[in-house]
Amino acid sequence: MANIKQLSETKERLVGGHRLCGGCGASVAVRQIMLGAGADTEVVVCAATGCLEVSTTALPYSSWDISYIHNAFENAAATLSGVEAAYNALKATGKIAADKEIKFIAFGGDGGTYDIGLQSLSGALERGHDMVYVCYDNGAYMNTGIQRSSATPLHSWATTSEVGKAIPGKPQRRKDLASIVAAHHIPYAAQASIGNWKDLVDKAEKAFNTPGAAFLNVLAPCPRGWRYEAEQTIEISKLAFRTKFWPIFEVQNGVWTMKEVREKDLLPVEEFLKAQGRFKHLFAPGNEHLIKEIQDEVDEYYDYIKRMCG
Repeated sequence: MANIKQLSETKERLVGGHRLCGGCGASVAVRQIMLGAGADTEVVVCAATGCLEVSTTALPYSSWDISYIHNAFENAAATLSGVEAAYNALKATGKIAADKEIKFIAFGGDGGTYDIGLQSLSGALERGHDMVYVCYDNGAYMNTGIQRSSATPLHSWATTSEVGKAIPGKPQRRKDLASIVAAHHIPYAAQASIGNWKDLVDKAEKAFNTPGAAFLNVLAPCPRGWRYEAEQTIEISKLAFRTKFWPIFEVQNGVWTMKEVREKDLLPVEEFLKAQGRFKHLFAPGNEHLIKEIQDEVDEYYDYIKRMCG
């Protein structure tokens, strides 16, 4: 389990000098997750095209102090599952020492995971490759211009779900990716947030140490796309949890458990919404019913997770 003194002395795998925006939740997520791998563990990273990839590997530079593979938008899980299979074959033929341990982890945004890469991810999970897949969920296609994805929340503004007379932002609710992954009955799946670092590092440690496929869906706010000041990223993440917008839970060998919001910490979802410019239209007179719709959806999903956890 995470010990802050030990973690502070752990070598960084994603180092300074990258070009991610100030306050980017993705870089925070990567650094926290990689702490869960263990200080002496050799790790191979695969990253789908997206903000994380284009900002950390601008040729001829790289911010990864680690073995790194870039692949296309849609096939991070397929690429890494092939690398993991090759590693096992090399060990079986004696070309890699039998006691040599390497961990494999893929990173993809919600565009490359919820949408474009879902088929590739599902196949890797079904085959049971010993790897960790992480979705850093910033709720839109941020790298290409803040277009809506299936992770974009209900009634949120995005450049392809504009706010106007026709629609008040995205008319569909967010896809429940964590439950979809859990339905593959893999050994470990979890939903976490950079706003609760210890929980995330602990979940990453479990994922790395679980034989077989493991998955983490991590809330990673984006100042540019969500329209808030860069220094507010962690506070926004905490609000997502306190308002029940982003439940924190895990499914380990079929057993669901969640980190519930304490009654004294609970806030209405409008506290999360009003902190972001992408939801500012909801607070115009006459739009109160839209906030209620979001609150009802948030409550419904949170109750569903509670039921799954027994």
